[in-house]
Amino acid sequence: MDVIATVAASIRRERERAGISQTELARRAGLAKSTLSQLESGAGNPSVETLWALATALEVPFSRLVDPPRPAVRVVRAGEGPAAHSDRADYTATLLASSPPHARRDLYRVTAEPGEARVSDPHPPGTAEHVVLGAGRALAGPASEPVELGPGDYLSYPGDAPHVFEALVPGTAAVFLMEHL
Repeated sequence: MDVIATVAASIRRERERAGISQTELARRAGLAKSTLSQLESGAGNPSVETLWALATALEVPFSRLVDPPRPAVRVVRAGEGPAAHSDRADYTATLLASSPPHARRDLYRVTAEPGEARVSDPHPPGTAEHVVLGAGRALAGPASEPVELGPGDYLSYPGDAPHVFEALVPGTAAVFLMEHL
């Protein structure tokens, strides 16, 4: 299943599971109903910001909207996996592993280039983010107090407050672990 088809089916499944109409979900996510309708039909190509808004409105982890069904053994090669691109920054988040039922974590590989920072709105209450920088240099963490990271550095911060990731040099890459309560 391709990423767009996975996202379309996931949005519809989670909206129906929540028992809300397209109109209500669009309102909660700050989207036009026509945009949501296109996404659910597989005709749209949502940005990472749109997917985060929908996940927040549905009160589900981002990964529930982009993760395809998976086999027992799974290898995700560099450059593969369901990727979401930012409209605001040269930033791509690729889901590597999502939480199995009853677990509360998702794992992402992020690549970013210098330019505009990726500023994230707060995720659901209790969300924490962990970052290990693999290459390059970046500013990351709370939007009010980002921390400069180098290769191998680890950072943990509340994901339920505005936060930022900004590549400072070309070829910046990191692994993010998101914990959800």
